[in-house]
This record gives sequence, structure tokens and C-alpha cells, in this order.
Amino acid sequence: MKKMTCKQLGGACDLEFQANTFEEIAQLSKEHGMKMFQQKDVPHLKAMEEMQKRMTNPEAMNAWFQEKRKQFESL
Repeated sequence: MKKMTCKQLGGACDLEFQANTFEEIAQLSKEHGMKMFQQKDVPHLKAMEEMQKRMTNPEAMNAWFQEKRKQFESL
């Protein structure tokens, strides 16, 4: 079981997620992000805005995603 925080995954808080695979932890982060979006949490909305900017460049998004996967695998 590995742990990463919301911030480590591009979010805005120190909530910790635990998972066995990167895909699982990414899903937990996504679900948390959706909840924060519904609550209109300003710091998370800003983090989501940054993520959306990254998504406009598929190469940059893929590089970011692979870096996060590497961080997870190194834990």
C-alpha cells in the first residue's frame, strides 16, 4: 500500500490517499477533486484550472502524468 497526498497529485490539500496501484490512487484523487468541485473549494478550483491548462498540451500532460506515476512507483 502506497500513500500520496492531494498536493502530490496536483491538488490543493494534504488529504492522503492510499492505494496499491497508480491507477487506483489517481481515481481516488479524481473522486476527491469532484467532491471539492461540488463544494466550490477555491484552492482546489485553482488547482483544477492549472490541470486544465496542462491538458491543452497532450505532450506536457503525458509528461506530468508519467512523472506522478514515477513518484508513486518510487514509494
